[in-house]
Amino acid sequence: MTTMAEKTMPVPGGGTGVTAGAATGVTGGPGEPEIRRHELAAFLRHRREHITPEQVGLPRGSRRRTPGLRREEVAQLSAVGVTWYTWLEQARDIQVSVQVLDALARTLMLDSNERAHLFQLAGAVDPTPASRCPTITPALLQTLEQLEPLPACIQNSRYDVLAYNRTYGLLLCDLDDVPPEDRNCMLLITTNEQWRSSIVLLEETVRLMAAKFRASMAGHLADPAWKMLLKRLCAESEEFRAVWERHEVVRSRSKTKFFDNRYVGRMTLVHTDLWLGPGEGPRMVTYAPADEESRGRLEQLHALAVARFPAGLTAGGG
Repeated sequence: MTTMAEKTMPVPGGGTGVTAGAATGVTGGPGEPEIRRHELAAFLRHRREHITPEQVGLPRGSRRRTPGLRREEVAQLSAVGVTWYTWLEQARDIQVSVQVLDALARTLMLDSNERAHLFQLAGAVDPTPASRCPTITPALLQTLEQLEPLPACIQNSRYDVLAYNRTYGLLLCDLDDVPPEDRNCMLLITTNEQWRSSIVLLEETVRLMAAKFRASMAGHLADPAWKMLLKRLCAESEEFRAVWERHEVVRSRSKTKFFDNRYVGRMTLVHTDLWLGPGEGPRMVTYAPADEESRGRLEQLHALAVARFPAGLTAGGG
C-alpha cells in the first residue's frame, strides 16, 4: 500500500511534479496507472540501450557490457539521482517533474514524436511548445501566407506563438531571432525590450494581457505548463508580479492597437481573434489597418519581410 509520504516525495530538480503514470485528463480502469508506468519504464530502457556513449560525448571503455548507456550515465547527464532513475525504470510509483522529463528527453535524444510519447506516458504536459502542433495544418499555414500583407499568427490559450507569417515576424520584434521556447506573448511583452518598445500603450497593454492570461488560466490551474510559465513570469518580471497581484480578469475581444514599428513607424491596427475550435483555445490572430496610412506602412513592412524571407513563411513560422 502506498503511503501519503511516498506519494509526496520530493521531486528531483524541483518544480511541479506529477505522479508517473497518473495521466492528466485521461480516464481508464483502475490498472491503467500501473500499465502506463510499465510502458514508461520499458520505453526509457529501450531508448537508453540504443544511445551509444559516443553520441553523448562519453568514452566507451574496454570493460563496457551494457548495450548503450548505463543507468548511472543517464542519471548523471540528466542531473537526477541514480536511485531515483532506477526506480523510474523499475516502474515504481514515484513522482516525476516536467523539468526532469525534459532533461531525460534531451539526454536520450528523443525526436518530437518520442518526446510527446514520453510526456504522455508520464501523464504530464510538455511545457515547451513544439515547432509543430496538431492545430497547425498545411491549410492554416497557407491561410497565414495568403493573409499577407496583414500580420497574422496562430497562438494557443497560453499565448505561445505556434506559427506566423512574414509580416507578423517583423511587426513587434525580429521574431525569428527569438528561441522557439521564448515565443510567448506574455514573456515577450514583459522581458523583450524590442517587443516592448513597439507597443505604444505599454503599461495598459501589460495589464490587459495579464488579466486575459489570468482568465484563461482558470481552466488550467493544475496544468504544469501553465504553472511553469507563471513561475517564470513572476521570477523574471517585477512589472508582471505587480499587475498579477491585482487579480484583474478580462476575456479576449477585438481591440484597436497602436504600434511603433522599428522599420516603418507608427501604425494603428485592429486586432481580431479567429477561434479554431470550441472554447477559447487555439486561435488565429490577425491585424488589419485602421486607416490608409497604416495600410501603406503595412505594405512597406511586408515588402521588407518578403525581401528577407522570399520563400514564404518565416523560418520560425510553424
